[in-house]
Amino acid sequence: MRRFGLIGRPLGHSASAAYFTEKFNREGITDCEYSLYELGSIGDLPGLLERLPELCGLNVTIPYKRDVMAFLDSVSPEAEAIGAVNCIRRTADGRLAGHNTDVIGLRAALNELLGAAQPVQALVLGTGGASQAVQYALAERDIPFALVSREAAKGNYTYDDLPCEAVEASRLIVNASPVGTYPNVDAAPRIPYAYVTPEHYLLDLVYNPPLTQFLDYGRQRGAHILNGRTMFVEQAEASWRIWNA
Repeated sequence: MRRFGLIGRPLGHSASAAYFTEKFNREGITDCEYSLYELGSIGDLPGLLERLPELCGLNVTIPYKRDVMAFLDSVSPEAEAIGAVNCIRRTADGRLAGHNTDVIGLRAALNELLGAAQPVQALVLGTGGASQAVQYALAERDIPFALVSREAAKGNYTYDDLPCEAVEASRLIVNASPVGTYPNVDAAPRIPYAYVTPEHYLLDLVYNPPLTQFLDYGRQRGAHILNGRTMFVEQAEASWRIWNA
């Protein structure tokens, strides 16, 4: 049995195991299994790998997309440039190779949401590993962006000092934070939604629930909205290709 899985903390919101189990059933793949491995610390990763020698590949989610890089034998140039890894391939000789498939999912999501639109500037909410992939994808599209963080040292703005004018002028707003993820479905990033217009595009990397408070506030203001499902599916399929390369 070839094993795959997701590491992170917490994992109660994740659809990864259900997605891959359904994929294996649909495609008649009978020798593979995908499980969730909630790690209290990224330092628990070597022990997990030792216990499960048949583990061939892992996805990585919050809060370990950056910290996991110290445990890898190699990192793809793109993941190195992004500064985060969300996919690990374990080779036959036990070496760990890191990749970033989040950015593949983000390209697909931005294409779906924006079409031919080219926002003059963007706001990225959050500064973690997922945010780094967003920043990379926006730079590819030549969309300037500002970062909003809970910590002043990590962003251009904090949520407490974010100007209304910045929200009004940033026609693309990406929630790259976990705020609003199940079970905390009533939460939303603290931005002045009154300045969101029908010319705005809101992308939430959260896919559970499908309509987050962040997106619902945008919908109420007439904005174009997209949740994280497209990104989730595309990054998952990209991971599967890497594990089977």
